[in-house]
Amino acid sequence: MSDTYAHTNPQVRAHVAALLSGWDRQLLHAVASRHWPGAEPVLPRLSRSANHGLLWFGAAAGMVALGRGTRSRRAAVRGVASLALASATINTVGKRSVLRARPVLDAVPVIRRLKRQPFTTSFPSGHAASAAAFATGVALESKGWGAVVAPVAAAVALSRVYTGVHYPSDVLVGAALGVGAAFAVRGAVPTRSQLPTPGRPLTDASALPGGEGLVIVVNRHAGSAGSAALVRETMPLAEVVECAPDELSAELEKAAGRCRALGILGGDGTINKAATVAAAQGIPLAVFPGGTFNHFAYDLGIESVHDTCRAVEGGEAVRVDLGRFTPGPDGTRAGHFLNTFSLGVYPELVRIRERWSPRIGGWPAGVLAAAIVLRGEHPLEAEVQGRRRPMWLLFAGNSIYQRVGPTPGHRLDLADGLLDVRVVHGGRWPGLRLLAAALAGPLSRSPVHAAQKLRQLRISGLAPGTLLAYDGEVTVAPPELVVDKEAEALTVYRPQALL
Repeated sequence: MSDTYAHTNPQVRAHVAALLSGWDRQLLHAVASRHWPGAEPVLPRLSRSANHGLLWFGAAAGMVALGRGTRSRRAAVRGVASLALASATINTVGKRSVLRARPVLDAVPVIRRLKRQPFTTSFPSGHAASAAAFATGVALESKGWGAVVAPVAAAVALSRVYTGVHYPSDVLVGAALGVGAAFAVRGAVPTRSQLPTPGRPLTDASALPGGEGLVIVVNRHAGSAGSAALVRETMPLAEVVECAPDELSAELEKAAGRCRALGILGGDGTINKAATVAAAQGIPLAVFPGGTFNHFAYDLGIESVHDTCRAVEGGEAVRVDLGRFTPGPDGTRAGHFLNTFSLGVYPELVRIRERWSPRIGGWPAGVLAAAIVLRGEHPLEAEVQGRRRPMWLLFAGNSIYQRVGPTPGHRLDLADGLLDVRVVHGGRWPGLRLLAAALAGPLSRSPVHAAQKLRQLRISGLAPGTLLAYDGEVTVAPPELVVDKEAEALTVYRPQALL
């Protein structure tokens, strides 16, 4: 059988090449003989700039730097991931399947030819595959960025025929493989538009055209100056109040007494304070993401200031749960969390990170904090649900965190009435234990990790000075406490049709 295959395989290749060569050569000659105004100084350079994907890596970096919000970052990452899959497929399988020689350059004017001719086989075009993969991956996540990238990708694909290094069929098949790679990546890691609409159930809230009746409190230390200007431009009738972090609680209380809806612009810690006030006053909350971390807004489906403005003007909102721990910080009756509550290594990590981030920056401070806390001198000792145990981490999420492909957890329902409780047991090598827990998924049991869905969690026997963290804020924990939920306690603006 192998002898027969060896005999017929060259014949199959020759037959395929013959079918393609006729119209390929005609099209190549037509492109080569036609004058393209302005193309000679542009297309050869564009073709060279796409070597090894450098053009697309630069485009991804530009999207991250210039884009607003997480959608641009996701589009850049998806584009690069699609490019990587397409490139790997072309170089390991595609180039070896049809051993086609490069076109003869006789018909191509010298000024168009590349200075360095490629030495690999011609079919299919790796440049066209990478261009199509990147552009399609970006467009699947962000239509706006996709519209910007698509013409450049098309020009790169055309440049491969224009410079004579590929036949038209090489480019068409390469582009088709690139598009397929982007959809394969989407199959493994769904785009945000594929996920179920978060934040149920829908409810009514006051429609405030132009922001009339809305008071927006801005944490001026949350890195949100650009977002504050955009809010003023988009919501001209809203009252915008900027304040320092230590003034935030007082300003929120004042704003709640004179508004139809309370707006907040900042990160998760800032939004936490506003949510507590809005829930207590029974008024809807408008969340404008503008801090370092915006997990609640993104899980809700709000990625930009425009998303919130659209919902406020249309009166579109949802009800969500509030996590609660009793007693609360500083002896208050109860504390609340929109995202997470935790004991163990994480509160200490947050404390160290916040101490060092003003001096060395957020990411370096986070790495330093992790290195310090994961040395693991002593695990936390506490009684959880009546059983005493050593732990490196106790985590309670406000609603269940789902895993989407290999991506981090994401909440699909913010009103499920449940706590996502996870425990990393005490023992040696806390760093490896925490990594194993992260890879294990949201609901599992192992020697190092346990997870459960609960409606209430009782914790006692905490040593004096034990720290707890909630939505990025750190405080001293009481000796014993109860963690539970206030079901559908908060109304939040969110557009029903997420774009």
